[in-house]
Amino acid sequence: MLEITLENAGKRYNRDWIFRGINHTFFPAKACAITGNNGSGKSTLLQCISGAIELKEGKVAFTKSGAAISPDNFYAYIAIVAPYLELVEEMTALEMLRFHGSFKPFLENISITNILDEVQLLPAADKQIRYYSSGMKQRLKLAQAVFSNVPVLLLDEPCTNLDQEGYELYHYLINTYCKQRTVIVSSNDKNEYSFCKEVIDIRAYKNI
Repeated sequence: MLEITLENAGKRYNRDWIFRGINHTFFPAKACAITGNNGSGKSTLLQCISGAIELKEGKVAFTKSGAAISPDNFYAYIAIVAPYLELVEEMTALEMLRFHGSFKPFLENISITNILDEVQLLPAADKQIRYYSSGMKQRLKLAQAVFSNVPVLLLDEPCTNLDQEGYELYHYLINTYCKQRTVIVSSNDKNEYSFCKEVIDIRAYKNI
């Protein structure tokens, strides 16, 4: 069992605190949403949890079965979906997933063909990603994260560019493959985090 704990977490740019004084533990099978208006710091907090950005004060702790994990190794336990993460558009979807799977293996007993079929991209498996629609690209981002064999999923606005059918696919993937994982969703769209059992409103940590 892997847990993520924020201890007095704070992030400041220049003199302005983006958030401060967050204490929270994220547990498997208990999805949590980070909410707030645009520019409130949701994505920043998610990146701090991932280790991509350093906190100004406090700390993020990963523990597995009670044993601490070094911050240098956080990346091995997480997969991320975010608008700012780019796909290699010169590759095909098949090539992209093979490349991704070479350094972050996918869930056991599911092939890349199965993955593409699950996200409804199998007919376009050999097409370069540059020719994908924005919705197709988002499905591929979801595929490479959801099917990675990791215990933690960090989802930043995961339904960006998806239509109603895409939202339904997103919820299917969460319900089918993520129930026992630690899932943290950064969003101000209720439809993206309706399954979350906990909500952190980042605005509550602005003036602490």
